[in-house]
Amino acid sequence: MRVPSSVASRLTPSAEPPPAKAAADAVPARRQPAAERVYTHVKQAVLERRYEGGMLLTEGELAEAVGVSRTPVREALLRLEAEGLLRLYPKKGALVLPVSAQEIGDVVETRLLVEEHAARRAAPPPPGLVEELAGLLERQRVLAEAGDLAEVAAVDRAFHAALVRSTGNEILTRLYDQLRDRQLRMGVAVMHAHPERVAKNIAEHAEILAAVRAGDADAAARAVHRHVSSVHGLLRGDR
Repeated sequence: MRVPSSVASRLTPSAEPPPAKAAADAVPARRQPAAERVYTHVKQAVLERRYEGGMLLTEGELAEAVGVSRTPVREALLRLEAEGLLRLYPKKGALVLPVSAQEIGDVVETRLLVEEHAARRAAPPPPGLVEELAGLLERQRVLAEAGDLAEVAAVDRAFHAALVRSTGNEILTRLYDQLRDRQLRMGVAVMHAHPERVAKNIAEHAEILAAVRAGDADAAARAVHRHVSSVHGLLRGDR
């Protein structure tokens, strides 16, 4: 494994705000434990593909980038390895794991099972769902115009999560939430590789919203199936 010459500069925290934050991220960075700051920094960079698959990260460079000692860096990297984002190599560093074809297939299969069911349950829509989806869709349009692909991917995921959450099935919602990190990483990858896909993504979300608003369960399920399947094709390298 070889450390790219650009790693040092890319390990510096971005001045741009990261995409959608977890609840823990609401705590000001200066009040977070050192290991949590490293964890947040590295995880966001991996999900946004600033640290791409195949890149080797070293403890020293990460410690310098976040402004901590090496001990909390090791703790954070062990946690990220357990989540399947990194693989640790003693005395060398942490390798950012590429997204595998198996992972892509597994995520898409799970998404289709969950989201098609949710789309059918959402038509007719429960109170507030149409307004929530419409707001997220408009937010996505604004972010796309600004060229913020990481946030577009985050709002994309929020759109689908709102659909699943509307089922009222807490077990299904928790299952879907477990896909969050993988969805964000794959979504950013698609938008970087296929920038033209952003406009199509928004158009397909509009189709889903229209079917839900009309209370057409079959049309909503078909729209979700087309949308998720087309993303799968791009991730596999299809055209």
